[in-house]
Amino acid sequence: MSKSIVELVDNLPSGGVTVMMLKSLDFVVPGEWNNLTGFDNTIQAVTGETKRKLVGKIRDRAIELYANPNEPYQGVVRLYQLADSADSALGATAMANKIGENIGFLSFLNRLTPKADTTQTIDLCVKVAIELIAFCKLNNISLDNVGSFANYLSNYKGESLMRMAALVCADGLIPLGPDFLRVAQNTLGGLNPSTLQQNSTFQNISNLIPGANNAAKFGFVTTTFASAQGWMNNLVQSRGLTPAIVLGNLKQYIDVTDDKLDYVAAFLDMTTNYYEHTGIQTVARQLIDRAYREIASGRY
Repeated sequence: MSKSIVELVDNLPSGGVTVMMLKSLDFVVPGEWNNLTGFDNTIQAVTGETKRKLVGKIRDRAIELYANPNEPYQGVVRLYQLADSADSALGATAMANKIGENIGFLSFLNRLTPKADTTQTIDLCVKVAIELIAFCKLNNISLDNVGSFANYLSNYKGESLMRMAALVCADGLIPLGPDFLRVAQNTLGGLNPSTLQQNSTFQNISNLIPGANNAAKFGFVTTTFASAQGWMNNLVQSRGLTPAIVLGNLKQYIDVTDDKLDYVAAFLDMTTNYYEHTGIQTVARQLIDRAYREIASGRY
């Protein structure tokens, strides 16, 4: 049996590498993210209500909504979890690849693992696709109009905005460099559906991506990424983000001794689950907002 939303939020850590990484990125979206942990504490922060009886009613309704298989909430949390479970495999693959490049007797690893730019690009693009799918599921919006994604992103705030800022920094700038959008676009242009199918990130969530076959799914991923590029580029330009600046802020919170960005990226892939962490917080906020409105209107 899957955990309830209360268990998921209660179990969110208040410290650790994921939290430290997200804190290091506060300068990108200042004041947007507060690491809310504990479900009752989250209810009070979201609604401003402190009366125990009302907080209990909101909690009970949120549990009921989350448990309902006809509601999207469990599926969305699963999407965010899959994004991070694929990340661990990506980190191990990228690290093995770099070892193969730098240590002669392990050079055979280069033949067994894809190039880092390819795996990082697929990870970045699939995470963008996951974000769109999750957003549409949570808000009951059709996936037919992928071109509206930039408009959705422009209204992001709180945990959702922090998640996208972390995506740009940890899955874009650090592993792929200052021109990560161009690098990713060029890499995508050299891929085909069969190449995508071999990637563990894609394999983990392929059944959740719209499309009757791999070619259609690949098209959805590339189109979604293209629709988000303008927003991501604007974030980078408006904040003056560079890999060096991101790494400098990261070092204030995490003891990253290596300046080689490919190793730092692999380390973050293997040790953080920021998509799941902020995703649970996003879902909890949506559930609490809905439960509170229903109770206030007398519908529950």
